[in-house]
Amino acid sequence: MPRLDPLIELQAWYAAQGNGCWEHQYGVKIDTIDNPGWSLKIDLYETDLSGRLFEDVDAGDQDGRDWYICRVRDYKFESFCGPALLSDVISVFLDWAEFRASA
Repeated sequence: MPRLDPLIELQAWYAAQGNGCWEHQYGVKIDTIDNPGWSLKIDLYETDLSGRLFEDVDAGDQDGRDWYICRVRDYKFESFCGPALLSDVISVFLDWAEFRASA
């Protein structure tokens, strides 16, 4: 099945985590960084992904704008990327999570 828009699928993943408690302490944070670029942090604690192994990803041209880094640290998926690659790092997360939203 082809992937929907990554942001729509991330929204669906977030909604699927809601259990009346999780969303009060944990969540998803998207912010800007001064490279310029984006940071994406997704809490994994108390999800099916908590403790799942993730191999760090370091891709692209760190001196340019086409780069991203993805890693898991302290029960968080963290990624940082150039200004045009936010959907790419969201897709890295969704692929690792093996999550596909239904249309």
